[in-house]
Amino acid sequence: MSLSFTNSITVQSRARALVPLCVGVGAYLFFLYIGDTLLQDSDSFWQIKIGQWILDHHALPTTDFYSFTRPGEPWISTSWLSQVLFSISYTQWDWAGPVVLTALAIAASAAIFVYLLEAHLEIPRSVLFAMLAVLLSLHHILARPHMLALPVMIAWVGILMNAADRKVAPSWVWLPLMSLWANLHGGFVLGLALIGPMALEAIWTLDSGRQVRLLTRWFLFGVAAMAAACVTPYGWRTLLGATNILNLGELLSVISEWMPANFASFSAFEAAILGLIAIGLFRGLTLSPPRIALILLFTWMGLTHVRSIEAFAFLVPLVLAKPLGEPSPLPQTDAPAGESWAARYVTITGALMIAAAAWTTTSIYMSHHRFTFTMDQTPVAAVDLLQQRKTQRIFNGYQFGGYLISRDVPVFVDGRAELYGEKFVMDFFKATEGKKPALLPQLLDEYKIDATLLGADTPGPQILDHIKGWKRLYADNIAVIHVRDGEPAAAVPAKP
Repeated sequence: MSLSFTNSITVQSRARALVPLCVGVGAYLFFLYIGDTLLQDSDSFWQIKIGQWILDHHALPTTDFYSFTRPGEPWISTSWLSQVLFSISYTQWDWAGPVVLTALAIAASAAIFVYLLEAHLEIPRSVLFAMLAVLLSLHHILARPHMLALPVMIAWVGILMNAADRKVAPSWVWLPLMSLWANLHGGFVLGLALIGPMALEAIWTLDSGRQVRLLTRWFLFGVAAMAAACVTPYGWRTLLGATNILNLGELLSVISEWMPANFASFSAFEAAILGLIAIGLFRGLTLSPPRIALILLFTWMGLTHVRSIEAFAFLVPLVLAKPLGEPSPLPQTDAPAGESWAARYVTITGALMIAAAAWTTTSIYMSHHRFTFTMDQTPVAAVDLLQQRKTQRIFNGYQFGGYLISRDVPVFVDGRAELYGEKFVMDFFKATEGKKPALLPQLLDEYKIDATLLGADTPGPQILDHIKGWKRLYADNIAVIHVRDGEPAAAVPAKP
């Protein structure tokens, strides 16, 4: 091998090592620039509030203390670590904190994703897959715990897929990843569920003797992973808490992020599915049954719940990477054995310079840009009026629950649907969305409601306008307040 060719391989290796970092930094700067779009879900309010409660009390919640409809009911936080991280960042830097934290999580996700794909695919295709995955996930990229768990999910599935490709069992060294995931977000149950299909992929082409031995090792790893998932302050209850949301039945069809995908108009997800079919037909891919089952599983998840589209976007390419790379295997570009520490120093220095540039850009941008939460879920003036009137029991819109919790106002309902249960929340939606308007006065009387706080663009306020015993007290373009007829008038604060 000539010296020039050896040097070329070394340069390519160093450049390749920096690609994931460059992709991650690019993703970070992009989402920092559009950071306000990450602040569009009122669940962020109660996530931060719970994180602050954990820090203040040095304990974790086991019952509800934010609503007046479920006080004292058993409830655990399966995202406690994410909530603490969001709370700390918010306390230090206001809304810039959660934005930066979320952008860092997206950056880590993109970097890990490209790094895993690079083992089988050329750099351009790996970067393209990363861009497409982020594009597909845009609707669900929010300052919420699932984003902090995303890089862990990608790394975990990448480790399982790599072990399956090499026909070995995953190393137990990676089990702390499952513990981390279980403390960050309840979605860790997906990571446990994928161990079985991955194990089948690992043993698929082996002879029966090796199949039994390897399957036994995967089984033991699965048991260890389940034990690792219980390494949380809640122990085994974490598993139960994480699965409660899946038992909400009909309710999952009315909460926007749990709704099935809608193909009434052309969408990026629809294009991705068609593209997946086209790739399979064009390349003539022949996949093993376990690999096919994994792709069908991720596709079904995306079709069933729009919040699962990000799992489809990031995990399907990991399953397809090896088959896509096999027809045109990449030349080995690993650094030769004789690569000097000086060469590695150059790579490390380049990585530090890229990271420093990203942080400098962050500091400069934050110094003149103030991140703000979307206004349509923050009825500031309306809540000011209700607090001025010392209203105790407020029948609030679902989207306002998080904001009310942040203002220390007891809520009727909020985003913790698993706490309230299917029937309660379904009755609420049917009453306020006009599907069963007769339910509305029943709920108001049953829970001794003093005032209602509903979205200005929802049917609820119009229904209340025609219910005897209630009158409209206040309205703006965000929220409408009704109080019982006969309540004294109060000074109305100026609209923001």
